[in-house]
Amino acid sequence: MRSRWLAPVAHHFQDERLWRVERGSIARGVAIGLFFGLLLPLAQLVFAVAFAVWLRGHVAAAAAATFVSNPLTFAPLYWLAHRIGSALLGNSRAEATVHAALMEAQVEATAAAQGWLSAAWEAVLHAGAPLFLGLSVLAVAGALLGFLLVWLLWRPQQGRTSGTG
Repeated sequence: MRSRWLAPVAHHFQDERLWRVERGSIARGVAIGLFFGLLLPLAQLVFAVAFAVWLRGHVAAAAAATFVSNPLTFAPLYWLAHRIGSALLGNSRAEATVHAALMEAQVEATAAAQGWLSAAWEAVLHAGAPLFLGLSVLAVAGALLGFLLVWLLWRPQQGRTSGTG
């Protein structure tokens, strides 16, 4: 709270509801984190924390849930998102296959000329509408599923009774 970087917004983080472990707070935090973790390739954590503060979700749960997309899951998630977006836009499998082959060739050429990071970014940009539509669908579905799973699987603790014998 004393960090000069956080000073302008530190008072927002003092709300105890943002840190309390409760079913609703955790469910909102997970939903927010999954939404931004699946939707955005950059600054996911910043957006998730900001929206968790605004919507009174658990900040740590929101931050942790953004890691649904990480270096191991990035490629499969973006492939799935592209497939979903292509299907929703009515693109045939043949079109998608040709587009994927062209994109792969372009990525390899970019990687050879500029490096793999530039090539990955170029691939995301060229995926276009199908990718962004698919990411939006995955983000909304993931947020809803995350919220529902936490809400349904969370078992309230029964009041503990102490007694002897």
